[in-house]
Amino acid sequence: MKTLAKTPVTIVTGFLGSGKTTLLRHMLDNAQGRRIAVIVNEFGELGIDGEILKQCSIGCTEEEANGRVYELANGCLCCTVQEEFFPVMRELVARRGDIDHILIETSGLALPKPLVQAFQWPEIRSACTVDAVITVVDSPAVARGTFAAFPDQVDAQRKLDPNLDHESPLHELFADQLASADLVILNKTDLIKPEDLAKVRAEVAEELPPAVKIIEASSGRLPLDVLLGLGAGSEDHIDSRHSHHDHHHDGDDDHDDHDHDAFDSISIELPQAEERLLLDALTALVVKHDILRVKGFAAIPGKPMRLLIQGVGTRFDKHFDRAWGSDEARTTKLVLIGQDLDAALLESSLRQALGA
Repeated sequence: MKTLAKTPVTIVTGFLGSGKTTLLRHMLDNAQGRRIAVIVNEFGELGIDGEILKQCSIGCTEEEANGRVYELANGCLCCTVQEEFFPVMRELVARRGDIDHILIETSGLALPKPLVQAFQWPEIRSACTVDAVITVVDSPAVARGTFAAFPDQVDAQRKLDPNLDHESPLHELFADQLASADLVILNKTDLIKPEDLAKVRAEVAEELPPAVKIIEASSGRLPLDVLLGLGAGSEDHIDSRHSHHDHHHDGDDDHDDHDHDAFDSISIELPQAEERLLLDALTALVVKHDILRVKGFAAIPGKPMRLLIQGVGTRFDKHFDRAWGSDEARTTKLVLIGQDLDAALLESSLRQALGA
């Protein structure tokens, strides 16, 4: 019986809004015949990120695409590996004859090192290898010294962890993401001055071993030959990579100390609305409330296609992704992610702004 080669796994990490999902969409759109399985880790009851990935042109039917996209319910992958990640990987291992590569997108607050260490488990190690950990860096945010687009929200969630008492926790989390990296992407380079980008590159390089390459991108549009096939075998050397968070995972009891309840995920369903009116209403809502991200689909009057919306802060990306199904209700479905969100108030405010 022929022995299957180990399936390569690429882990994509980085803060919320750094461009991880955009990078994965680009990779799937340009899969060039590769059979890619995806594990998406994100907040949101509607699984918006999974829907985005299913819409990519990966050379298979929608039914086949649905079978390749795996979504984890919890927002912190390093805490759920024993509860959800392992069964999913076991299923993928059983199907690895049909899979050429596995992509994993961590949440914006996940620490990559414990995830890489999970690939040391015998049942996974015998079948898979970590081809590379790719850390996506928000270059403008690093240039500003905030490291993330919304440092206050990220820092607030970090401070909920009683085991951490860092003077600069956000910078240390950024350093931990870099500490596990086999490749670093300085993203959003089109939004930063060349001299500031040079400073960001120098700052990032200080945190990396010389062997780790740094590349630049504007929207994750990079050749797949640059992103896949690195052959890093990260699970073999991850234990030697120093992380500020190492002590937090020394014992199993530490897993019980995580508390992510401070981040709310609110699902709202609305009737059809004019595109500009909806985006203006969402922008006003983000400014007034502690909303970190907005994701969802909108029904626009007179438009036969569904409008996909992704918002990070007051910056919104949108495009029509597919036609509405003949048996599909044309409604707007949104997920609002943030802190101390009042679902009834947010829905009421949106309906009032839309005249619904």
